[in-house]
Amino acid sequence: MDVYEAVDSRRAVRAFSDEPVPKEVLERVLTAATRAPSSGNLQPWHLYVVTGEPLAELKRVATARALAGDPGDEREYPMYPDGLASPYLDRFAAAAVQRYESLGIERDDPDRPRKIATLNSEAFGAPVVLFCYLDWAMGPGQWADAGMYLQTVMLLLKAEGLHSCPQVMWTVYRETVSRAVGADDGLVLLCGVSVGFEKGGVLQLRTGRADMTETVRFIGV
Repeated sequence: MDVYEAVDSRRAVRAFSDEPVPKEVLERVLTAATRAPSSGNLQPWHLYVVTGEPLAELKRVATARALAGDPGDEREYPMYPDGLASPYLDRFAAAAVQRYESLGIERDDPDRPRKIATLNSEAFGAPVVLFCYLDWAMGPGQWADAGMYLQTVMLLLKAEGLHSCPQVMWTVYRETVSRAVGADDGLVLLCGVSVGFEKGGVLQLRTGRADMTETVRFIGV
């Protein structure tokens, strides 16, 4: 798979099979991903790979919190900025409708929030979740580095025939996650990334993207 094909075919999958992911594949991907760009070569990411019974227990605890209507832990950073305006709000709203309709959750379903939280806390059935942390001392540049690292990981996973789904939702249950992985207090959870093989027989969602001309300006060309 070449780079263009990997970029074009990568998407957030929200229905995974229970087929296990070989450890050697994960090791190959994560070894290659160490070459991701990093300003000053700080390589600020701390990654925890959780699978098997530890992940099953984490899912059980998080799902119990979701089903109980637990509002979650105090947020350490905002998922989205306040006062999100057009065109960003328009893109967000359109994608949200597509995303949850594909999961069979209607927009006017009164139980919608709980259903969404439960699906997320089960990692959409993924057999592996990667949890990415950064040291609290890191700044915006290092958060950008972590994003580039995770994109590199997801493209490499795609080249291996695997799918993924980044989930900031795990920060809602960050205390549960930290206990499960043993992260110390000096680290902040950026997100989780669910990993696995796509489940067959489900609707494959491919959200739209803004045209390149909406976000790119050529100067001097």
